[in-house]
Formats: sequence, structure tokens, C-alpha cells
Amino acid sequence: MHGYQLFNRACIPDGRKGFIFARRLSGSFGVRTLDGTKLSERISRKELKPLERRKTILTERSMRLPPPAYRQGYPPHNNLMGSYLNPGADWFKLSLASEIYVDKTNLISYTNKVFCSQQRFICISRPRRFGKSMAVGMLAAYYSRDIESKELFEPFKISKSPSFESHLNECNVIYLDMQEFLTKAGVALADVSQSSKIKDPALVKAMIRLIEELVLDELIDEYPDLKYKNAKSLNETLKDIFNCTRIPFVFLVDEWDCIFRTSDIGDDGQKDYLDYLRLLFKDRAYVGLAYMTGILPIKKYGRHSALNMFKEFSMTAPLNLAEYVGFTDSEVRSLCERHGMSFEEIEKWYDGYSFPSAEHVYNPLAVVSALTDKCLMNYWSATETFEALKDYIVLGFDGLKDTVCRLMGGGSAKIRIGGFQNDMSTFSSADDVLTLLMHLGYLNYNSSTKEASIPNDEIMSEFVTSIRSAGWSGVIKAVEASQALLKATWRKDAATVANAVGAVHAETSILTYNDENALSYVVSLAYYAAREYYTITREMPAGEGFADLVLIPSPAHQDKPAMIIELKWNKTAQTAIERIKEKNYPQALKAYAGNLLIVGINYDKVAKIHSCVIEELQAE
Repeated sequence: MHGYQLFNRACIPDGRKGFIFARRLSGSFGVRTLDGTKLSERISRKELKPLERRKTILTERSMRLPPPAYRQGYPPHNNLMGSYLNPGADWFKLSLASEIYVDKTNLISYTNKVFCSQQRFICISRPRRFGKSMAVGMLAAYYSRDIESKELFEPFKISKSPSFESHLNECNVIYLDMQEFLTKAGVALADVSQSSKIKDPALVKAMIRLIEELVLDELIDEYPDLKYKNAKSLNETLKDIFNCTRIPFVFLVDEWDCIFRTSDIGDDGQKDYLDYLRLLFKDRAYVGLAYMTGILPIKKYGRHSALNMFKEFSMTAPLNLAEYVGFTDSEVRSLCERHGMSFEEIEKWYDGYSFPSAEHVYNPLAVVSALTDKCLMNYWSATETFEALKDYIVLGFDGLKDTVCRLMGGGSAKIRIGGFQNDMSTFSSADDVLTLLMHLGYLNYNSSTKEASIPNDEIMSEFVTSIRSAGWSGVIKAVEASQALLKATWRKDAATVANAVGAVHAETSILTYNDENALSYVVSLAYYAAREYYTITREMPAGEGFADLVLIPSPAHQDKPAMIIELKWNKTAQTAIERIKEKNYPQALKAYAGNLLIVGINYDKVAKIHSCVIEELQAE
């Protein structure tokens, strides 16, 4: 471009862009924006940087000046919200517009705390539909440049944090939905090969190629005037932009592990993908924050993590971020009060994920659906076929079936989680399978006791559906007979109860049957149907000790009798009844006097028979 004509576009020395308002080829020029704002009255031709000749239709993108800390010496940019670069606040606004929104904005206090530090790499793994993506949208709204989201956050907890404005709308955010890239890569390869069979390494390479192309396109469109060393490399382009602007990048990577969960990419494909992420993030000064979400923890090779710069917050070790993914006890209690539903019923159906030094966590999808529909049912499990659970519990590892039966009986089991390779195909023991079920949300893990358990009634029903499909006929017979057993207990038919418990033991043959603890799992499974009417507590503090099993009627079934079940091994059922009275267990359920059954069950290991005594306590 030689000289300037009226309405040619140019850039002045401070980086702002405007249009020439003069008709000359040399000398001084006036530069204005289209709305008439004067950028310069008189500026020398030598100080101007030509951008483009005038066109028939003049267009201009509005520009928000960057934060003061970054104003000096950074190049002009286009400032449009993109699909991958600075996606803005629209996603977060959808969450705020929902009928139920729970404030999780204090998560930003933590991300600000680790921002631009060695701890800036965060990987959050939680089961599906646990609010992971909502948090990603919130972080995008907070960090994205070229928007003003301060008012959006002011009603929420983060606005009270001293760090609230420290990085608000100051960063270049790159959002990567890996499921989207994986799907697009699969479609593209299928179109090319005209076949549904895609070689695994090709899928990974196509996915990486798409990430590079699509993100690079938006970056270069945002910063068209930079001189790039290698404009075909995302890694190199990010370095060039950061070196020029000193504006850190925030990477929000959603469903990072989808390629391990939905595709059989093999060891080579896994390595290619993880090496790419390592190249993108590890030891990169341009990374102000990297926040990844997924269902699985980061894949291991041998004993080492493939992305060891990330700090992991998982279902087996949520650490200090436990409350930020999922709804807590106090949050659910408040929601129940607001929506006029019983907290106890919601708790029974959807509670069960417990972590040390933190409140219990509930599945957000299930709670929101129950409160808005005013109905308790299987919401979370309905979003995925039960085959996902069945396929794992039928694997033939020693002890797996026995452990599942123990868990279905309301018990817990010691699990070694260290051998799990963090994928859905590499298993060497029952413990590996059970560890995967924890990450998928089918089991709760207590890191203090190292024990797993089934978290709630919704998940328990999923186990029943799965074992029925898996052909575990003995266990299914026990479950189906449990309604008759419960009715026999209500009518105080002790002989029928004893025979039914014996039948469950014979059908399931679970565990080593050698103590009261083993007996309790059989009895709990035998009373499976009681979950419909009762809240069942094991080892409940009562009177001067701990009652083995306590069944308290749910609010909708107050016509049913409360029950205390005491178990004995190689003694007598009457001894169990005397223990209940001696330790004054009924004192804990005095509100149910006149409608309280005490049940004693004993197993005689010599005669190999169960016996039962049932009494009804009357109000004094």
C-alpha cells in the first residue's frame, strides 16, 4: 500500500485501529473510528501502519482495552468471542437461568490462588452429570477477556473473596471440548475411508490435527499482525502470542478422557494423545491455568502418571475441592426446604458419596430432577444403560461376585485402589474393577477406612437390574423373596423368617460364613425389600451400645413398625433379644413404642441352621 486514501484502515503506534479521514498520499493524517471517535488529529504517515485499503462497505470490530497491567506494548486484536478462544459468559448465563442454581463460585478462589504458579495444573474427575461442565462454563465467564462479567458474579460468594478482581476478564481462555473434537475426527475419517472401521492411531492423529487447525484459526484471526515463527504449530503460536502480549492463557479442557472411555485406541494411540497434552502444557510459561475435567483420573504408564504436573482431585481423593463438584448436605437441605420436599427422602435416594473432612456429596442431576419433578426415581442411572455396570461386575476375577453381594447386603469392603491404571480396559484384579466403579459413581470410597460401599437407593436398584441381566439367579431369588420375608417379620412369623434367611445364605453363598459380620450381610440382603419402606442403619448408636441393624420407617410409611435386628453367631436368638433389652437399644426409638419390633437372629454353626425370635414392644 503506497500512501493513504480516505477510509483506508491503519493502526496508530499505541495499537488502536481506525480509518484515515483525509485525501493525501503524504504528510499528516486524521485517524478516527467509524463512530467518529478521534484516535489522532494529526499523525505522520511514517508513524502509521497500513492494514487494508478501503472497501465498499466499511466494518469495524469494537475493542475493549486490556487491563492496565497488560496495556503496554501488546498488539491490536479483534476481540470477538469464539468457539475455542475466549468463549465468554453465555454458557454460564444458561446455568444462572436454570430453575435451580447452586453457587459454586468459590472454586474461583482456589483457581486464583494457584494461578501462574507451579500448582496451576488441575484435573477434576467425577462421574457423568456431576456438574463438571457447569464449572468449566463458570471459569470461562470469569477469565475470558473482552467481556465484562463483574456484575454477573457480584451476587455470588466469589465477589466477597479478596481475589475476586485479580484476574477477572484478563486472560485469553482456550476452551477444548475433547468429545467434540473426537466426534468430528471420527466423522471426518469415516467420510474419507467410506467405512465405519477407523484405525485407532488414525483417530487420535485426526483429533489432534483438528485441535491444532481450529484453535490456530481463531488465534491468528485474533492476532493477525504478529510475526509467527511457525503458524502451523499451536504450541509455537501460543508462545509467540504470550511473548508479545504477556497475557497468560487459561486452558479449560472438558471431557479430557473421552478418548479412553469411548474408543479402543490401543497403547500407541493413548501415548500419542498424552504426549500431545504434555507438549501443550508441561513447562509452558504461557499457561496461567490448566483446568481439566473428566470421569477417569489421569492415565498411568506403569507406576507413573503420564501428566505428572497435574494435581488430581478424584472420587477417591477429592482433597479440598470435594464441595465444588456435586451438591453438599447443607445445599441439598436448603433446596429441599425451598421446594417443599423431604430432605430425609432425598438423602435416602441420592446421598452416599462421603469424603474425609467434608460434607456428603449428592449427584446434582438426580437432586435437581427430583425437586423439579416432585418425584423420587432413578434419574442419574437412566442417563446410561445398566449394561455399563453389568459388563464390569460379571468379569471373572476372584472374589468380585462375593464382594458385590456383600455390598448389596449393605456392607462395605476393603479395596486396594493403587493398582488401577485409570482406563476402562486394563484390569488385573477385582480391586481394579471396583476402583473403576468408584470413578463411574457406582460405589462410594471412604479414604479413611479404605472401604467401598453402594452409596444410595438409586444406585442399589441399578445393581439389582444389572445382576438380573447378568444371570446371578441365586442373588435375584434372594432379592425377589425379600418382600415375603419382610411381611413375615411384620406378622411376627419367626420360623418363616429363619427359613428365609437360611435360603438366602444357601442361594448366595457369599463370603466366608464364620462370624456375625458375615451373617449381617446375608440378613441385609434378605431384607432388600425393606429399602422401599425404611431407612436402614448398620451399627447404629442406641442405648448403651450399637444395634446391628435398625430400620426406621420413612416419612411416607409411618404405618410400618420400626425394627431393631440383633444378630448372634453360635448362640441363640433369645440371647439376641436379651441383648437388645439389656443394652436398652429401644430407648433410641422410643417414639415408636407400641409400633416397634425387636428381632433376634442366630446361626448355629454346628447344626448349620438359623433361628429367629420376634417380639413387639408396647408403649409404657
